[in-house]
Amino acid sequence: MGNVTATRPLQPWAAPNASDPVSASLRLPGSKSMTNRALVLGALAAGPSTLSRPLRARDTELMAAALRAMGAHVSIADDDRWLIRPHRLFGPAHVDVGLAGTIMRFVPPVAGLADGQVTLDGDPHARTRPLGPLIGALRSLGVRVDTPASGSLPLVVLGAGRVTGGEVVIDASASSQLVSGLLLAAPRFDRGVVVRHVGPPVPSAPHLRMTVQMLRAAGAAVDDSAPDVWAVEPGPLTGRSWEIEPDLSGAVPFFAAAMVTGGEVTLRGWPARGSAQPVERLRSLLQQMGATVTLTTEGLSVRGTGPVKGLHANLSDVSELTPALTALAMLADSPSVFTGISHIRGHETDRLAALAREFTGLGADITESADGLAIRPRPLHGGVFRTYHDHRMAHAAAVVGLVVPDVELDDVSCTSKTMPEFPALWSALVTGKS
Repeated sequence: MGNVTATRPLQPWAAPNASDPVSASLRLPGSKSMTNRALVLGALAAGPSTLSRPLRARDTELMAAALRAMGAHVSIADDDRWLIRPHRLFGPAHVDVGLAGTIMRFVPPVAGLADGQVTLDGDPHARTRPLGPLIGALRSLGVRVDTPASGSLPLVVLGAGRVTGGEVVIDASASSQLVSGLLLAAPRFDRGVVVRHVGPPVPSAPHLRMTVQMLRAAGAAVDDSAPDVWAVEPGPLTGRSWEIEPDLSGAVPFFAAAMVTGGEVTLRGWPARGSAQPVERLRSLLQQMGATVTLTTEGLSVRGTGPVKGLHANLSDVSELTPALTALAMLADSPSVFTGISHIRGHETDRLAALAREFTGLGADITESADGLAIRPRPLHGGVFRTYHDHRMAHAAAVVGLVVPDVELDDVSCTSKTMPEFPALWSALVTGKS
């Protein structure tokens, strides 16, 4: 297995066991991906912006603090409505990225537009996440960046108040965020930007489509008609009101709960059309695993219809779903194989190695390959499941704990990264009080 740094147990949390099918109608917090993109676009706009139903979690609060540190006015006092008033960006400023890939990859291009020095650092594991391609791209666009020899955090952006921009070639096979970070700030570059990806396919393509969609909604001219090429013209961004969708990735564990217990879960507030998130891809995957998935005026509903079915799928475009789908695969009636997800070794932890190690500890037959996982279902038993400070690991363990007694998470507080309410929502789901 890959290298995974063990963590000391903090506050063990007994995953609730479901004795009956779960039935719930939930409104979950907003999308982290949409919230952080809207914050960046709002800080770079020509006028004020508002975010309705944003996600309040560690990653988004750190993004708001990062933009505030560089001079933007960001008010997050109201949980349901955040206000951004753009101002001239300046340093010196210190940015804590935590473990958030969006912050470590979206903020450096913005920092290049600031007048002064901006320092970025984060949690210890953040220093292992790939930033080299972004740093090289920024330098080629005229931004001064000082980094350790490893090409990772901590890094210092020596902003000059403007970025020349132009054409850049980048290998973004490690993360689509490397491209999104450049695109979001590009309208403010003197010459805009043309980003050309060269290398293996860019993962998480729906997140890139979200970036392009939101840029256009803010008034930017974006051409993504050629494969692996994105062109953003220079020009002002418009301040606007952003309606943040519920978080689809955060909903998947709750949908999985319906499947493994034979129940039904509805995510309220889901847009009837035009979602920026990969809902059709998720619908297809869950249907292949045996669920009934419907979209109505009430929301997006998933119902368990019998045994969970094994799945063979390339998850490159929806890699955030891997931990929850792995949990489902553990409880399926036939083997599963997931591929195309080598890049999630560089997420909050090496997710492939961590999933293989922790589920093996519960009795699973699971092996990792260079770019995926193979799961052969067999009876599981209880035990302590380490989360490695990774919210998605916690979600996977909670799903299995619904039907496997005595599963304990060494630390459920890591779910605060994207959903601080998760422990309470999950317990209420099982008790029927949601």
